[in-house]
Amino acid sequence: MKILFVVCGEGLGHASRCLHLGHYLQLAGHTMHFAGYCKSYDFMSQHNCSNLHETPREVCLEGEDGFFSLKKTLWHSKWIVPDMIRSVMNVRRLIREHHFDCVVCDTMYGGVLAARLEKTPCIFITNQNHFNGLNGTTNPIWRILNFLIRRYLKLADHILVPDYPAPDTVSEYNIRIPPGEESRYTLSGPFYDFDPSRYQYATETIFTSFGGEPYKLPMYLILKGIADQHKDVTFDVFYTGSQLPESSDNFRSHGYVPNIYEHLARAKIAIVHGGLTTLHEALLFEKPVLIIMDPSHPEQQNNAKKIVDMGAGIAINGRDVSRDVLERKIRETLQITPRPFREVHARINGRKTAAEIILRYAGAGNPATGKIEKEDRKP
Repeated sequence: MKILFVVCGEGLGHASRCLHLGHYLQLAGHTMHFAGYCKSYDFMSQHNCSNLHETPREVCLEGEDGFFSLKKTLWHSKWIVPDMIRSVMNVRRLIREHHFDCVVCDTMYGGVLAARLEKTPCIFITNQNHFNGLNGTTNPIWRILNFLIRRYLKLADHILVPDYPAPDTVSEYNIRIPPGEESRYTLSGPFYDFDPSRYQYATETIFTSFGGEPYKLPMYLILKGIADQHKDVTFDVFYTGSQLPESSDNFRSHGYVPNIYEHLARAKIAIVHGGLTTLHEALLFEKPVLIIMDPSHPEQQNNAKKIVDMGAGIAINGRDVSRDVLERKIRETLQITPRPFREVHARINGRKTAAEIILRYAGAGNPATGKIEKEDRKP
């Protein structure tokens, strides 16, 4: 079977999970194509992804002073309608050219309409179909967006949520399954699958990653100031953008690395921004997290609330961050002992579940069960 993944380029989590899932399907004998833009395109290219295509950008996430800005995002996304049309036409051209059996869209909406127009099965991957603030707070913009998303996702054949089933659903407060549509949604579990015992564990560093958006740079500068004052603490810092502060003896700056898990395994704690993939990885490596919540980013706020509920970390509003506050929160996070989580992950094979659903809609596998006939293999 030939399958196309159309991947959102805002952050790296979308590309990372799609590569894991695509690689699994490829090992089962299927042909994979990937399409993305900006961060996702660069990330997939760095991983030597074959059959890689570049797509137009649908939305432009913007921020200022280290945080996401809804106002700036809306302004820079004012051409979203023509951008969406370009996205639809680009994916439609790819479908016609390569005759895909299924299109898998990870938070890329244009691909859904393109697949519908070409009568090609479409699976949509998302960990957020409902926008609300902490404790369910809302506003007119979010209510309109929720209505539009619910209606639009009816065009997809199935919705995959790459998160653990309850009670361990990190994106619990970001997902609303409409009544009567339960059969169209599957909480498959994360798509990565690896043996945690292959890594060398330690409690040596403070792992830090806020993604590659330029507006996150001020957060790294605060951490550099803390590192300069505390030479007994080593920061392992990851940023895929440009202009990261230079490395020092205890502030190690990294751009792209082939295997970030090697660094996470050696950490005492992880300081992150609340993206789902990173939080899953911290849970699996059983590292306590300090989440610096973006005050304008409801998804990350809700993920952070769930992590606090699970006793796996601490969250702080990014607007309240100063050097003194961050130093205190780091000390508090170091006192947390997350509950063992590898057994939870071991009971769930997210890649296998997701792959079976994709192949069932693509017409592959056992028609009765949708199971992959080939034996499951490790990459």
